[in-house]
Amino acid sequence: MKAVFEKREKNTVHFNIELPAGDFEGALQKAYLKNRGKFNIPGFRKGKVPRKIIEMNFGADIFFEDAINMLLPEAYSDAIEELKLEPVDSPEVDVEEINLGEPVNVKFSVDVKPEVELGDYSTIELEKVDYSATDAMIDAEIDRVRNMNSRMIDAGDRGIANGDFVTMDFEGFIDDEAFEGGASEDHVLEIGSGQFIPGFEEGLLGKKKGEAVEVNVTFPEEYHEESLKGKSAVFKVDIKEVKVKELPELDDEFAKDVSEFDTLEDYKNSIRVELEKQLKDQEKIETENKIVEKVVEMSSFDVPEGMIQSQIDNEIKDFEYRVGMQGFNMERYLELTGMSVEELRDNFRSVAERRVRADLVLEAIAKAEGVEVTEEDLDKELEKLAEQYKQENKEKFVEDMKKGDLGFLKAGISNSKVLNLLNEKVKFI
Repeated sequence: MKAVFEKREKNTVHFNIELPAGDFEGALQKAYLKNRGKFNIPGFRKGKVPRKIIEMNFGADIFFEDAINMLLPEAYSDAIEELKLEPVDSPEVDVEEINLGEPVNVKFSVDVKPEVELGDYSTIELEKVDYSATDAMIDAEIDRVRNMNSRMIDAGDRGIANGDFVTMDFEGFIDDEAFEGGASEDHVLEIGSGQFIPGFEEGLLGKKKGEAVEVNVTFPEEYHEESLKGKSAVFKVDIKEVKVKELPELDDEFAKDVSEFDTLEDYKNSIRVELEKQLKDQEKIETENKIVEKVVEMSSFDVPEGMIQSQIDNEIKDFEYRVGMQGFNMERYLELTGMSVEELRDNFRSVAERRVRADLVLEAIAKAEGVEVTEEDLDKELEKLAEQYKQENKEKFVEDMKKGDLGFLKAGISNSKVLNLLNEKVKFI
């Protein structure tokens, strides 16, 4: 087989492959043997018809397509390797006229990774990202923990107030007719939370446990249910319980109950340390994002559509997994949102293109700077994964992982090295 590079037009490469006549003849014979049982010709037993007879009856080209399909995958793969191409999509194939006894010429057109023209990333200046834990952040975390450790107590005979938790049965009516989805039993509502339509929670203020009340409301014009938009409704409500949240005292005993520390001051300090760690991680992520955004901005290249579509596929797979974690499947999600698959893909397009551009630029910088991923780098990353997934036999986990495709892992390590290198070059102001 001989591969000949023809030309490159932007991100599309054109090349030819010449399949030797002997290879094509061998493939024709294999195609014949594979398919001869499909032919019925008078005078011959099924499966025993000579190839020449089949070709005479059905045309000399009867086995050409199967023969070509047998040869092309390996031939294409060899040509890609020989010409050092990186395809990002399936090729367009054009088989020229076939003459038996002569080599078969096949033309290919395929999109490849673009040639990235990098800007001078040694001149980047960025405003430094700097976060520190504030007293307000620490107070907010303590409030969160206090709420987690609160208890509900009966509110007594007083009227309902904001912040109370009301257990109730209710049913909604429009023009004296109950409407679908407007009823519930033993429903718990935090008054003032804004969970219900405007007017409902306000209509319960001052009411008491055991009362049966009617609350008049009007559904918003932008309400999600078309049949209820702008409609006036009456909810008949039976108030069954009124409770209030009691928070634990903020003292040393509270600290002992919720942490390993003996004093409230020590507990607050531990929260500050953890927050500082989280904020440093956030600083790192935001700084890296700003650097990548800048190097992409100063680089010049066109992204093949195939790469964007492939990344959109990846984004949708990730999104489908997240939706699944919330108890939905993609079909149900699209039904609830009224969105088509095409619209969903369009929504992910800008994110996908940004990620593809970022990956291409980081890969180009890695080549320009001679960044390499060593076996030691891979081993360290695989050991981290083994710990993350709590693998008892780390050595076996690493060994098994190395049997698969580690391209994604190598790319991640390479990108991390490039970002560290860029971080050293950037001037922070």
